[in-house]
Amino acid sequence: MTSRQILRNACVIANRGKPYPSHLMANLRVQSSDGFDVTILEQYSKPYAMFECKRVGVEEGTKKGPQTIEKAKQGAYVARTVSSLFKVRLPSGELQGLIYRSGDEIYTKPYAELVAEVVNSDDPELLRDFILTVGVVSNHGNWFTSDNHNKELKVLAQSYDWLLFLTDEGLAEFITELLLRPKPLLKPARKAFLASYAAEKKKNAFTKVQMNYEADQVLQSYFADNANRIEKWFNIITPKSGSMRKLRSQISQLRDKDWEALHSL
Repeated sequence: MTSRQILRNACVIANRGKPYPSHLMANLRVQSSDGFDVTILEQYSKPYAMFECKRVGVEEGTKKGPQTIEKAKQGAYVARTVSSLFKVRLPSGELQGLIYRSGDEIYTKPYAELVAEVVNSDDPELLRDFILTVGVVSNHGNWFTSDNHNKELKVLAQSYDWLLFLTDEGLAEFITELLLRPKPLLKPARKAFLASYAAEKKKNAFTKVQMNYEADQVLQSYFADNANRIEKWFNIITPKSGSMRKLRSQISQLRDKDWEALHSL
């Protein structure tokens, strides 16, 4: 944390090499008169899941951001190349999943079935290079809506294992509670936001990289206390039968696997 009470992303305090490379990451939880409360977690070098947010702005006087298709291309490329699991569209229109075992052996099943099997499995042949990809789309007027997909949104829906869409209602509710009719809890966050985006601002203290300490504390509490309500801000575009409960379950299953042992086989 800086002298201006600005938090930055977690810092790496140690690295581990073989047999399975990882990093020890430190996060500041609470600052008090007694000192600092810091959490330390181990982060494997090879992820088992990836979240990516695609935000696109619209220039004044235009109806759609010209960079929307570029964002879609970037997201689709990452989602299609990071994992050993591939999507193949059959002539019938059905989506087939394909994954390589050792050597050139190909294992294939209907896509949804294969994802579920890999997530439930302890087979290192299936899990070794598997990464569950989750895309989050926001900024409206660019991606249309969750019920009315333009070509860019269709590209993303066919690329990620999961694609979440932040609804207008959800975004408006958060803006109302943060800025327009701020909840008492969120006043420090509102102050940091307005100071960061005012004409006379000195330094930004409300970004994904750095955040005002008080704003971070109240936002963490807000999201934790309202988790069930906030989940309803999102529509699930992919998979069709998906739910937040199912996504949480898959992430938990992957988290609880013995990755060190699986990668050492």
